[in-house]
Amino acid sequence: MAKSTPYFDMDLTRMFDISKFAGEFKVPGIDVDQMLAAQRKNVEALTAAQQLAFEGLQAVFRRQGEIVRQSVEQTGTIMTELLAPGAPEEKVAKNAELTKAAFEKALSNAKELSELVAKSNAEAANVLNKRFTESLDELKTAVQKARK
Repeated sequence: MAKSTPYFDMDLTRMFDISKFAGEFKVPGIDVDQMLAAQRKNVEALTAAQQLAFEGLQAVFRRQGEIVRQSVEQTGTIMTELLAPGAPEEKVAKNAELTKAAFEKALSNAKELSELVAKSNAEAANVLNKRFTESLDELKTAVQKARK
């Protein structure tokens, strides 16, 4: 049985050569090869930004998993301490102390996760911003070249 290629997995560059197709439409003052190269760089920048965002998301998920594991371990320790024999006053004081520590740890974890997300977003945005700036410079150069 022949293996079929799903619609979304088709490589359109195999079907026709875009540079030949675009080269047929000669517009005075427009360098089609330069325009295609710029678009290729745009796609590469988008791909790089997407990869950075994905890696950042993986780092956040990985850290969330570590936080959950630590929380489960700490809950076991807390329960052991609270169920140990002792005076009720000591248990209330210990419970308040453990609750405060757990709350501070939760805030610290939330801050760490938000910093991871912000770092990932900044890295992806920097890639796109750099390409946007380069693209404007390329456009300026192309316009100056066309005027000559």
